[in-house]
Amino acid sequence: MNFPIMVGIAAMALTVVASNILVQFLVGQWLTWGAFVYPIAFLITDLMNRVFGPNAARRVILAGFVVGILCSLVGSQIEGEFGPLVTLRIAIGSGTAFLVAQLLDVSIFDRLRKDVWWKAPLVSTLIGSTVDTFLFFFIAFSSQLTFLEPTVGTEWANEPTMLLGFGPELPYWTSLATADLGVKLTLALWLLIPFRVISRKLIL
Repeated sequence: MNFPIMVGIAAMALTVVASNILVQFLVGQWLTWGAFVYPIAFLITDLMNRVFGPNAARRVILAGFVVGILCSLVGSQIEGEFGPLVTLRIAIGSGTAFLVAQLLDVSIFDRLRKDVWWKAPLVSTLIGSTVDTFLFFFIAFSSQLTFLEPTVGTEWANEPTMLLGFGPELPYWTSLATADLGVKLTLALWLLIPFRVISRKLIL
C-alpha cells in the first residue's frame, strides 16, 4: 500500500473518530458539532477517487467503516445520562449509512469524472449526503424500526414537533435530519475549494 493511500486512510479514520466524539455535543436545538466534521469524509473519498481511482477510494472507505464499528463498540460501553452513548440502532444506522453513502459517492463520482472538475465531487457528495442522512436517522430513530431494539425507547425522537420550529408537525427526528442535511449540503459547496486545491497539487 503506497504512502498517499495510507494518509487517506489515516485522514478518514481521524474524521470518523472526531465525528463520533463531536456528535455528543449540541449546537443549538437541532445540530451537533459532528455535523460540521463528518462531511470531510466525502472530501477524502472524492480526493482519493480523483487522484488514485475508485478502488483506492473503496479501500479508504472500508478502513473508515472498520473504525466506525470500533467507535460504536466503545460508545456502547460508555453510560450516558439516558443509557449507553451508542445503542444498537444507532450503531446499525451509522454503519449502514456510512457504507452505502460512501460507496454510492464513489460510483457517481467515477461516472462523472470526465466532466467539468466540480461536477463529480459536487453531485456525488450531494446525493451521498442525502442518502447518508436519511438512512442514519430513519434506522436510528424512526418508530417503524423499533423492533430492532425494542428495549430502548425512541419516543422522544418521534414526538410530533413543528419541522425546525416553524414547518408542519413531523416526528422530532425529521427536524434533526433536516438540519443535519442542510449543514452537509452547504459544506459540500465550500469543500469544493480544498478539493480543487489539493487534487491539483496531488495530480501534479
